[in-house]
Amino acid sequence: MLNQVEISDVLTNEQNMGLSEIGRLDKQLFQRFKGKFVVQPSLSRLLVSFQANKTRPVYRWYKFKEAFSASLVEHLFHKYGINAGRILDPFAGSGTALFAASTMGIDADGIELLPIGHEIITTKQILDAEFTSEDFERLRQWSALRVWEQWEMGVPLPELRITQGAYPEKTKEAIEKYISAYQRENSRVQSVLRFALLCVLESVSFTRKDGQYLRWDHRSGRTHGKKIFDKGEIPEFEQAICEKINEILEDVSPDHQTTLFPVEKLQGQIRLYDGSCLQILPQLPDSAYDAIMTSPPYCNRYDYTRTYALELALLGMDEQGLLRLRQEMLSCTVENRAKDLLSINPRWTTALVAADEQELLQVILKYLEDRKAQGALNNNGIPRMVRSYFYEMACVIAECARVLKPNALLFMVNDNVRYAGASVSVDIILADIAEKLGFRVEHILVLPNGKGNSSQQMGEHGREALRKCIYVWRKS
Repeated sequence: MLNQVEISDVLTNEQNMGLSEIGRLDKQLFQRFKGKFVVQPSLSRLLVSFQANKTRPVYRWYKFKEAFSASLVEHLFHKYGINAGRILDPFAGSGTALFAASTMGIDADGIELLPIGHEIITTKQILDAEFTSEDFERLRQWSALRVWEQWEMGVPLPELRITQGAYPEKTKEAIEKYISAYQRENSRVQSVLRFALLCVLESVSFTRKDGQYLRWDHRSGRTHGKKIFDKGEIPEFEQAICEKINEILEDVSPDHQTTLFPVEKLQGQIRLYDGSCLQILPQLPDSAYDAIMTSPPYCNRYDYTRTYALELALLGMDEQGLLRLRQEMLSCTVENRAKDLLSINPRWTTALVAADEQELLQVILKYLEDRKAQGALNNNGIPRMVRSYFYEMACVIAECARVLKPNALLFMVNDNVRYAGASVSVDIILADIAEKLGFRVEHILVLPNGKGNSSQQMGEHGREALRKCIYVWRKS
């Protein structure tokens, strides 16, 4: 009978053997695509994230941290000659690809599940196409006169369990008066005032978005653990909302001709579909798009239903709706249950077989299941999440190939990840699957500086940079 030390040695040997096999297959697959990797010094993390939008008119209003920049879309479209037709973003987010394409004269369709994404996109469209000079003047009055302060009573602020106690009491009262007041405006002004409120919710709250969850300032009374988080100065609601309204006016008011969207009127038509791309993509016609520009959720456990909980609550999401939304999302959290993909679309058999036959993926999944059986994972939902992510992405890739015109390009921003010491090369695994589903890999554009691990992974397995890439695939 083995003692505890011997059992530990056996488990360590099994782990090392599993990691060794993953490393061998990873190296083998990398060699196959080695000629496709191109390090691009011009592709900074600033360009491939929201950061480059922070000072750009219109795009700067709402801090959608998972977005890429409008400059990236322009860079790629110019580089690869995308200058006409219609493009698609199956994970539209805040609409960066849609608006950037539109200002280039390209029609753009987007699919987005999160209500906050819809609110951002539709409000920008209202401001550009429907707002009148009287509406702009009303916005100025709201900022100058602080109209909401004239209301004695507000309407109750919608909350979820996760958002209770998110604001200082004075701020909460001001928000409730603000909501009550804007409900008396016409639908256009009401939409923009609600959007401005969504833009400042995080800044005036005790919370900060932190990937997998909301981080709570110690002043909220909701902090957990030993490490105290101090968010710093929390602005007064009146200051924050007036600055946001003024920023919107500065960017799109007819009185500021130099910054209107951002210089020209929108040229291309924007069409937005509400729902999961797994549900909507199969309904789109064959060979309809001249390019796809997108960034799916990464396989990194980020739960957007938690990080965007303040916004979702304001937009009327209840607890059951939150659970449904989390399940409908592309599987990227440990709480996602496996989806019955063939019941969504029986034509996805080929896509699922492509994932079944991806050898590196299957070895990674076996390794994670083994680590789960040994009690070595910090969450037992990780193997299910990783499996679901790749199988669902295989279905998305198959649909993208179907809806693209022959020889059309797909651009995808994505990250590699690591779990239990195993590097998961999302870029080459998806590239291999894509080549079985109607694409050929044109380039894998690599940022010059890789992405670090989580502190947990670094502590146990050492720091090793992970590739951050933009995939460029061409429909065969």
